[in-house]
Amino acid sequence: MTVFRWLIGIVFGLLALGSAISLVLFLAFDIQLWLERARSLRRGAYLAGLLWFNIEVWGRVIWTIIHW
Repeated sequence: MTVFRWLIGIVFGLLALGSAISLVLFLAFDIQLWLERARSLRRGAYLAGLLWFNIEVWGRVIWTIIHW
């Protein structure tokens, strides 16, 4: 599970960083494409965070059921 946490943390961090950089580029140059990319990367970061949360919760539920 530790490998999964590190992997999802790296993916989340890269997506969040890409979103922030895209937003800064949009603010600096006022090119609409960068805003669309920032939104897309932000959605990906949310998806990675929710995936992590879901697997953590359901993994604990299954672990509890198995070891009841």
